[in-house]
Parts: sequence; C-alpha cells; structure tokens
Amino acid sequence: MVITDRDKEIIKLVYRFKFCLGRHIKALIEFTGFRASDRRLTALVEAGYLNRKKYIYGIPYLYTVTHKGRILIGANKRENNIRLEQITHDSYVLDVLIFFKDKYNLSLEKFESEKDLHIKSGFGIRKHQPDFVFSYEGKKIAVEIELNPKAKMNLEKNIRDNYLNYDTQIWITDNNKVFSLIESFKNDYSNIELLRLEEVICPC
Repeated sequence: MVITDRDKEIIKLVYRFKFCLGRHIKALIEFTGFRASDRRLTALVEAGYLNRKKYIYGIPYLYTVTHKGRILIGANKRENNIRLEQITHDSYVLDVLIFFKDKYNLSLEKFESEKDLHIKSGFGIRKHQPDFVFSYEGKKIAVEIELNPKAKMNLEKNIRDNYLNYDTQIWITDNNKVFSLIESFKNDYSNIELLRLEEVICPC
C-alpha cells in the first residue's frame, strides 16, 4: 500500500481526537463522498494503520490508531484509552468542530484538540483543557461540550480558567440544568457564549 499525505492526515486526525467515526473523517478530511472515504479507511485498516471496532450498540464503528499508525506519524507509542462513558461526548465534540469549521470556513489546522493542548502544556500537573480551541479573526476561542451537571464550584473553575486564557468561551449543552447554571455565570464572566447542542450538531 502506498501511503499518501491524505492518509497521514487521516491518521493524525484520529490520533488527536482519540477516535473518529467514519462521518467525521469524511467531513474533516473533505472526501467527495462516503464511498471514497470508506474505501480508503478500509485500506488503512487492512494495512494495519487503523483499528475499526464497535464499542457500544447504536453507535457506528470507531476508528482508532494502531501502534503501526502511531509510528508512521511520529506520535507517542502509547495507545489512547477509550472510555465507554465518554464516547457519546467525544463524538459530539467532533460533530461540533465540524459545525464551526464549516461556519467560519476554517482549515483543520486552525483547531487544537484537548489532547493537543495537554501535550503543549507539558508533563507537569495535568489541568483542565477545553474540548477544543480554534482561532478566528485574531481571537482564540475555547469550546466546551457539557452534557451532564457537575458541581457548581468545579464548573466555575473551568469557566474562570477559560476567561483568563481565551477571548471567547462557547459552552454547548443539551441539559437544561447545565444551561441554567452556565447562564448564571454570564454576569461575572463576560466572554461566555451559550448554545444548545441541537443548534450546532452536525447533520452529516
């Protein structure tokens, strides 16, 4: 199999976000259609660069990067840990990223994943990072997908960190309690934007 630059971009994308569904790869690598995307993904699986596995009933196959794939792109050889309770959230993260990529006509290089941000921060004490960040018109924007209520103190800490480090922080949720709680912080943290998940979910 001859590995192309696009193949490397696929593997890098999957690595940066721990896993991708087929629809995410098709949209973010900008294949012309699902048949072309599926054929190339199947070739990468058969060549040993990607794994394809179904983890949860009702959710399509997840693509993850193999040891061989990580070596190809010069990434950390340690395998990404797929947490079952995070799969729905992490899938929505990619759906929302597609929404903002299309809305602002941005290249994939304008986005940094949570994994990218942890790598950039070094190997000290692991601290909270947004689900992803992107740059637009000179502004650094943090995006957070929050599906479940958490302690008010913990949520405010993350909001405060984003307030200090980013020009805008966009919070997205499908939970009414979470929506109301974040709404209550708007007076204290002026850079908050709040959206409902159904407003931004990728229809692909």
